[in-house]
Parts: sequence; structure tokens; C-alpha cells
Amino acid sequence: MWLHNILETIGDTPLIKLNKITKDLPCTVLAKVEYFNPGNSIKDRMALKMLEVAEKEGKIKPGGTIIEGTSGNTGMGLALAACVKGYKCIFTTTDKQSKEKADILKAVGAEVIVCPTNVEPDDPRSYYSVSKRLATEVPNSWYVNQYDNLANRLAHYEQTGPEIWEQTEGKVTHLVVATGTGGTIVGTGKYLKEKNPNIKVWAIDSYGSLLKKYFDTGVEDPKEVYPYISEGFGEDFVPQNYDMQYIDEFTKVTDKDGAVMARRIAKEEGLFCGYSAGSCLQGLMQLKSQLKKDDVVVCIFHDHGSRYVAKIYNDEWMMERGFLDVKTFKDLISGRGSQKTVYTHPDASVSEAIELMKKYDIENIPVIENDNNVGAISENGLFNKILNNPGIKEEQVKNVMEKPYPEVSFDTPVERLSSYINKENGAVLSKDDSGLYHIITKYDIIQSLSK
Repeated sequence: MWLHNILETIGDTPLIKLNKITKDLPCTVLAKVEYFNPGNSIKDRMALKMLEVAEKEGKIKPGGTIIEGTSGNTGMGLALAACVKGYKCIFTTTDKQSKEKADILKAVGAEVIVCPTNVEPDDPRSYYSVSKRLATEVPNSWYVNQYDNLANRLAHYEQTGPEIWEQTEGKVTHLVVATGTGGTIVGTGKYLKEKNPNIKVWAIDSYGSLLKKYFDTGVEDPKEVYPYISEGFGEDFVPQNYDMQYIDEFTKVTDKDGAVMARRIAKEEGLFCGYSAGSCLQGLMQLKSQLKKDDVVVCIFHDHGSRYVAKIYNDEWMMERGFLDVKTFKDLISGRGSQKTVYTHPDASVSEAIELMKKYDIENIPVIENDNNVGAISENGLFNKILNNPGIKEEQVKNVMEKPYPEVSFDTPVERLSSYINKENGAVLSKDDSGLYHIITKYDIIQSLSK
């Protein structure tokens, strides 16, 4: 039996048990993996629902334009619905969001306007304000406003909550959500608590967001707000979709911890998820002392990792922000203490180079002239040449030296250094700030990776 259009594939996403990362927890942890939706995120659910409600209420007419401020995923859900139903889309987003999100929206026919992140919500440049303004200027348009549109949480009350209840056969004891607009956590939590009021609903917030402070105190404190890197959750105001009576606890997760956990989920569980999934699971780990043996925890994994390949899944991006704890060329050198690099000169004799190898028990010597890396002498290279011509030991190094060893920066990760070393090339060089050369060999890399 075929489906009539792509929108009929929304929902019924799998619930998958986590096994490695959560192995030390006393309970069962299940991931509601929402990237199985056609737009690769949970936002497909509420996007379609909000549009369907708007159509019933006459807020949008055939051929109209959908306008929304979105971090990307809601826009994708709306864009898919617009493709099927014949609407145009204009979306505003922030320059904090990954470029992939904007490119994907453009690929499905949407116009995307990028606005600055670090401005107040009521600033005329904010993506909230720009979308509201466009809705007054573009004829036959509908401003979605996912933050205050209660059809957002209704979608999860009608779909996500019942799915989790049925998939766990009513055994779910905890729902954990990295929350932004409030639609997912309130709609799903409301349904589950109506089924069993003892179910705990835990919200995960980001540092730089005011949601936790508001939950704790009832005060919407702008002093809590500052720029943060995490995407897809946290807010600088309290959307109307929130009804805090359905939430039992809030905890905050750092940008770094959420990013690192997302990478662990991909490597250890085989689930290629987005930033909020990492933060969701990290938040659960922070609250693990409250879990018991028979608990069944459901974590919402909102979207797909393809949205973040240039960010949290990019080593350079992670290292620039201090999120990735990797060994580098500099780390290996620092572990040697005051040991200096042994090198030779082009005019030195081959026999002198051999004596250096014997004295320091090394196999690779860079050839340095006028502070420049001009060549190399290696044990393997000399072995073959001396076999063919024993008299070569009296030659000058410049007549027998091999190609210079590759030079890299001091912050090059150890894993990448290994790609430079092969049968023909036994070492890698780098200069420190004072201009001195340092050398890393195959043996150094093997030693570092075995620790």
C-alpha cells in the first residue's frame, strides 16, 4: 500500500534502547529517535499540525506565504508541508545556526533571511521581529509563531505522547527533553501525566537561557540571557507553549558537554543525532542519582547529525572552542621535557650522521640549513644506499639526503600526524614560537596512542 504524499510518513518514530553510554545506570534508557521523520526532526509533527489548524481557522488561503522565525528544523517541516499543499515560505533564522540548516531550507524552495543572534528579542533586527514585520508586509501571508502557537504542543499531546505510552506499554517513568519552544515537553508531558501522574518530566536547558530560572522562581530574568553555542533549545523569553505544571525539574547543560555527548552517541550507539540529543542525554546523566532499578527513561533525540557536520562533528570547530580534548604535536613534545631535536647539516658527512644515530638511538634526523628544513637522513634510506655503495659514508649529507620531513602546526592532532608518516617518510616536524624545530616519529605516535 503506497502513501499519498510525504506528509503521511510523519510520526511513528522508533524507540531505541541505549546500551553503552548508559550501561552504568540502574535503569533502562530509551531514545525516541525523531530524525526518522521525513524532515529529519521532531518539528515535522508540530509544523504540519500548526498549518492544518491555520487552514481550518482560515488564517492562510491557497497560494499564500508561510512566514516563521526558525532555527531550521521547524522551517523544514513547514517547507515540506508547503511543497505538498502549494504554499510559499519565507523563514528568518540566526547567524548562530549551522549553514547546513539554511541550505537545506533553500533546497526545498524556502527563502531564508539570516539575522544577528546577539540582539534582544524585541530588537527590530532579531529574527523574531523580522518575521513579524514580514507578516504585515507580505500579502496573503500567515505568521506561524511556533513559540506562542498552542497547536505546537497539541501535536505532541496527540502524537508523541501516545506513541511513547504505547511503545513502552505504559512502563515509561521519566521523560527527558532538551526544551526550547516548550511544545514537545508540555504536550508530551501532559499526555503522559494524564496516563500516570507519577511520571517525571525533566527539562534540559542551556547556560545563557532563562528557562530554568523562570521555572525555579517564576521570574523572567533578562540577566540570565547571554550568547551560547548550543542549538535547538533554550530561550531568551518564555513562550506561551509553556505550562510549568507538567514539568518536574530543570537542569542546565554546558555547550561543551552537549557537543561531546552528541559525538559519543554517534560513536558508541550508532545514532547520528544533533546537538540537542547530546544535551538531553548529558542532562539525564547529571540527574542519574535520582534513578532507580525499574525506571524506564525516554529521551527525545530531536534531529539528525547532518545538520551539524560543520560544527560539533568537525574536529577543528570543536578544538577552536576548547570542546575537544585531543593530543596534539605540542602535547607530545611537552611530554619529553627538555630533550632537544637532533639534526645535521647538509655539509656534514654521512658517517657523522650515522654516529648521531648511534649516540642518541634514533632512526630519523632532519637536515637543517639556515634554520630551514631542507632534507632528511633516515636509517632505512641509508641502509639501502650503504649496501650498494659502502664508500658513501664519506660523502656529504646533501648528496644522499632524502626529501624534507613534512612540517605541520603545533596544534595538529596526533591522529592526523599519523597520515603524514609512511614507508618513505618516517617523521614530522614543527617549529615552536622561538623558531626551534621539533620532531615526531612513528614511535612517538605509537607511544601516545597506547597510553
